[in-house]
Amino acid sequence: MLEKNPYRILKAEVLEVTAETPTIKTIRFKPEQPVPFRTGQFIELTIPGVGESPFTPSSKPSINDVLEVSVMKVGKVTEKVHQLKKGDEIGVRGPFGNGYPLDEFKGKEVLVVGGGCGFAPLRSLMYSLFELSGQFKKLCFRGGCKAPSEFLYRKEIEGWAKRPDLNLELTVDKGDESWKGHVGLVTTILDSAQMDYKNGIAILCGPPIMMKFGAKKIMEMGFQEKNLFLSMEKNMSCGIGKCGHCRLGTYYCCKDGPVFRYDQIKNLSEIWD
Repeated sequence: MLEKNPYRILKAEVLEVTAETPTIKTIRFKPEQPVPFRTGQFIELTIPGVGESPFTPSSKPSINDVLEVSVMKVGKVTEKVHQLKKGDEIGVRGPFGNGYPLDEFKGKEVLVVGGGCGFAPLRSLMYSLFELSGQFKKLCFRGGCKAPSEFLYRKEIEGWAKRPDLNLELTVDKGDESWKGHVGLVTTILDSAQMDYKNGIAILCGPPIMMKFGAKKIMEMGFQEKNLFLSMEKNMSCGIGKCGHCRLGTYYCCKDGPVFRYDQIKNLSEIWD
């Protein structure tokens, strides 16, 4: 954590606002001092006079003086986030929670699976994995969205597809005249990774329904429960396990997560709520 006082808000200036999809914008901002974070951790973004919401940075962890978050408009705070423009002042707290244990992934085959808005935190993860290129036996990315227009970072991901160290495949639930790729749920393209499932690492991030059936499919493929990592971004509010809004069984997503191993939480009834 950057500060001993977790409630302290750092001022930050908005540098750029980019429309990614009809409902998601990426906010690029510069805090008054660097905010070091590990991929998978989250921050609390404050809109003065409105409130704050948790977001996982979608930018490179190796760059901590300028951060990016990709925000879907779903409520009061996120609506105001979408109205931000260059030069506006916002606030940031954090980082909070646990990130991905990247050292455990080295020397193994890694499968990253994303759906919809889950592409945002996974973008940060992929940057980190690319910076460790050559330290994995194999790196695969499988991603899906409802429609081509809903893909985050589409041009950027098209660039990923050209990397020799990445096996990438995308799908949409429903295509259009511009879409030449696979059509179907993301679970229908996981087998094509052709990995050492028993010893491999799987990472899953997306809407709850996608994660529910994605986890089921990944287990059927032969991955070990301890090697499946889920990003459980519940309603994290205070960020430090005090308010109880993000409780998941005996865990708090803000403090014990948001990254969990599947075997930690698989038996909790509210896991996919």
